[in-house]
Amino acid sequence: MDSAVTARAAESIELAALLLRCGRADQEAFTELYDRTSARVFGLVLRVLHDPGYAEETTQEVYLQIWRMAASFDPAKGSAVTWLMTLAHRRAVDRVRAEQAHTQREAAYGIRVLGNEFDEVTEEVERRLEQQAVLEGLATLTETQREAISLAYYGGRTYAEVAHHLGIGLPTVKSRIRDGLTRLKKSLGVT
Repeated sequence: MDSAVTARAAESIELAALLLRCGRADQEAFTELYDRTSARVFGLVLRVLHDPGYAEETTQEVYLQIWRMAASFDPAKGSAVTWLMTLAHRRAVDRVRAEQAHTQREAAYGIRVLGNEFDEVTEEVERRLEQQAVLEGLATLTETQREAISLAYYGGRTYAEVAHHLGIGLPTVKSRIRDGLTRLKKSLGVT
């Protein structure tokens, strides 16, 4: 037990010294610090992220941060390993949050954009099917019914204008349109 505690204390002092040297832009110190701590940092990051690829990227980011921030390390506030692992854990958690936010943005975008496109396509298909059903229904009408309905509904004419155009009385036009619409409803299955 005593030798393990002594070894940890010695390692902590050595790593603190390496960090202080990194703070003065000592590349050899950084290389040694990386060699001695990267497996632990990667292990922690991997436990948080559960993805080796993301863990590798995040570990690189951690070491870039260590290189930039090494001068801010204060051995009086904690051990070098604690400082390194705190940076690693924070960076990994930030990565998780960023990925979650990205996923939520993608889902919201998909709903907003693709959902609308899907609805537009669905609506267009339904419109065409309804149009086809109406055309088939119109084919079941007599010629006089079809002509009166077409002038009124597709031509936008009033019943009086349809009567004038066809040269027949208003009551006859109303009767043709009423009978034609009744027949059309039956063919479309509308009650």
